[in-house]
Amino acid sequence: MTLKIETLKPGSTVDQYQIQGVIGSGGFSVVYSATDLENNQKVVIKEFMPRRLAIRETNGNVVPKSEADTALFNQGRTLFLHEARTLATLKHENIVDVSNFFSAHETVYMAMSYVEGVNLQTYIRDHKGGMSERFIRTIFSRLLEGLKHIHSMGILHLDIKPSNIHICRGGVPILLDFGAVHQQHISRQNKPSQVVSPGYSPYEQCQPGGYMGPWSDIYAIGTSMRACIEGTSPIPANQRMEHDKLKPMTTLYRKRYSQSLLSAIDWAMEPDPLLRAQSIDEFLNTMNEGYGENEAEKDASQDFFMEWVSDNLSKIRTALSNFSKD
Repeated sequence: MTLKIETLKPGSTVDQYQIQGVIGSGGFSVVYSATDLENNQKVVIKEFMPRRLAIRETNGNVVPKSEADTALFNQGRTLFLHEARTLATLKHENIVDVSNFFSAHETVYMAMSYVEGVNLQTYIRDHKGGMSERFIRTIFSRLLEGLKHIHSMGILHLDIKPSNIHICRGGVPILLDFGAVHQQHISRQNKPSQVVSPGYSPYEQCQPGGYMGPWSDIYAIGTSMRACIEGTSPIPANQRMEHDKLKPMTTLYRKRYSQSLLSAIDWAMEPDPLLRAQSIDEFLNTMNEGYGENEAEKDASQDFFMEWVSDNLSKIRTALSNFSKD
């Protein structure tokens, strides 16, 4: 017999953690808020739960739906645990801190540090896109350094999107949701936990056995940057390969953003992986080309002007009121 709700109940414990509630779920995992009972700290727990392959029994165990699904389920569980071990060794200010990993309920879990902040997807939705160039460069320059560190370890993230980017106080971004990571040497395999996020995943990730590499994460970075400007998810990559109707950023926004930023986004979003930037360094070089002191001074002057307007808003309103009376 299975549970109708495929999540662990609030108040239940798994290893040293007490589940508080569900934060989110996807095709292959469930994410919970929890408390570490050893130090009373708030943490985030990710559980391997591929709903296409598995069900949850009344005792909380996650098991394959059928014998035919057992091999793929076991493969995914082993891969999830292996990547958790690797991620636990990654220490970077722009990568979520995986503090623990363990097996329970016939499946595997990651425990990650909880950090106060705002989700980039929420931020984009609330502001309806239109993020400033300074904001985009600040967030993604740091994020790309974290991603470069991941790639240097031979790992691909493969699920970069605004909802997986957390912005802490001070504008420090953290890359979340490493449940979909895979090592590059197995990037041609059809993985049971492989996730596709429409609009953000590249074409090769949507195809069985697609050849993925750093260029695949770079595509997702480009689409996330574009979403910051337009406020919506881009056209899915498979539709673009058939007939690309997506207009270049260099055409649409050349009067509002620097050429280097727009060119980098367009390059990252090439549907054909061979035409994309192949490494983070290549992408950063294009993004920063020609963006120097003049642009920085311009950003600073704009920031100063906006701060001046904010500080003197009441005086400006009074002056306008008096002018209208005259």
